[in-house]
Amino acid sequence: MKIIDTHCHLYLEEYKKDIDPLIRRANELGVIKFYLPGIDKEVIADMLALEKKYPGECIPMMGLHPCSVKENYKEELKIIEDWLHKRKFVGIGEIGLDFYWDKTFTKQQFAAFKIQMQWALDRSIPIVIHTRNAMQETIDTVKPFAKKGLSGIFHCFGGSEEEAKQIIDLGFYLGIGGVVTYKSSGLAKLIEKIGLKNIVLETDSPYLSPIPFKGKRNESSYLLYIIEKIAEATKLSLEEVAAITTANAEKVFGK
Repeated sequence: MKIIDTHCHLYLEEYKKDIDPLIRRANELGVIKFYLPGIDKEVIADMLALEKKYPGECIPMMGLHPCSVKENYKEELKIIEDWLHKRKFVGIGEIGLDFYWDKTFTKQQFAAFKIQMQWALDRSIPIVIHTRNAMQETIDTVKPFAKKGLSGIFHCFGGSEEEAKQIIDLGFYLGIGGVVTYKSSGLAKLIEKIGLKNIVLETDSPYLSPIPFKGKRNESSYLLYIIEKIAEATKLSLEEVAAITTANAEKVFGK
């Protein structure tokens, strides 16, 4: 199998002591690429160091996470913009709207999201979207940019069938991770209905580990459990699920 983890934070402190065996375990499964979304200026150095250590495998993006949007968001965006001028990145993310923890900076979240989507359009690169308690607002904000050709992934999708169809109609993809293995999520049944045409795989490591590792640190080799659950739902083989989702990821980011 050839597999791509489209969203993992392997540069975080949780992996400092054992990143090498972790990457090896994922490679043994068939994971060939690990896409690393940015969060804010604090993670940039570690993210780029991981890219240097694993060139062609660990692939960074640049972006300001909505939970990192505060009073100083313009300063944070300036740092990201400077990096986008310095070198090429495969995408901008993770960006979006999060109204779960705090709505203090709602206006600023919308502003930062739109600015970063325009940067992606200007560079003809995709975006990776984080949305929590703000799905419809996020879809509506993306629509005018999608009409201009913007594409990307709604990371950690956990919405309804109607929301999934709206996203697919925009030409975007749904990032599916460990939550698909949770009985309460209903994601497996949703995928059974909509198929794999717009599905990509992710772990969101170190978060959202699949069953049987729920509550523990996640890692890219656990994509196997996500593939198994999707295969069960779609009546496809593990190899077919891996092939289809990998091809989709390559459509998003390029080979």
